[in-house]
Amino acid sequence: MKIAESFKEIEIYINSTCLKGNLRLVEDKINKGIVLFSHGSGSNRLSIRNNYIASLLLEQGYSSLLFDLLSLEEDQVYGNRFDIDLLTDRLLKVTKWARNNKYTKHLPIAFFGASTGAASALNAATYLGKKVKAIVLRGGRPDLANENLTFVTTPTLLIVGGNDDVVIELNKRAKSKISGNCELKIIEGASHLFSETGKLEKVANLTCNWLDKYLKNSNNLFDES
Repeated sequence: MKIAESFKEIEIYINSTCLKGNLRLVEDKINKGIVLFSHGSGSNRLSIRNNYIASLLLEQGYSSLLFDLLSLEEDQVYGNRFDIDLLTDRLLKVTKWARNNKYTKHLPIAFFGASTGAASALNAATYLGKKVKAIVLRGGRPDLANENLTFVTTPTLLIVGGNDDVVIELNKRAKSKISGNCELKIIEGASHLFSETGKLEKVANLTCNWLDKYLKNSNNLFDES
């Protein structure tokens, strides 16, 4: 698993809280957009799987930002890892940062959520509406978005491992509640973490195809609030 090291380490301040991030920017080709990663509980910006997917997306023309949803101190409080409202707020604040940063403000935005990060991605999208062009969830827990599922209109791709029976059922139920265009892709032979040979590449390919479909020629129009 080779991960591109061409990223900038950044710090995003939310009041007095410092969130660290890895920012990958497309430099040698057309920049199609930026993908903001919302990691799962117990994970962070250093997630090997998310960084690998981000490196593959970079090769296909997509910039990305992987960031810590919680500070080191906050992560020591176990309950914070499942505080969906807090995690949603963090994703919203980081999205605002991306919309104002000189290197990324012109780029259409997509969310990529893993595990519990799926819920914060879906919740944030209900606030942002058309400002988020697409969502991809890997082994996600969209059910944790609860009643907000019915307000999701952003095109959403659910990717689940074929051996992840419980999560497959949770995603099927979520798909039936999401208002916007939503597809479920099951990768046969893959577990919850997609650790089997070649499975993360399939996740990256599905992600890239989804982004190409919904970010291509999109107008990145934001309000000034």
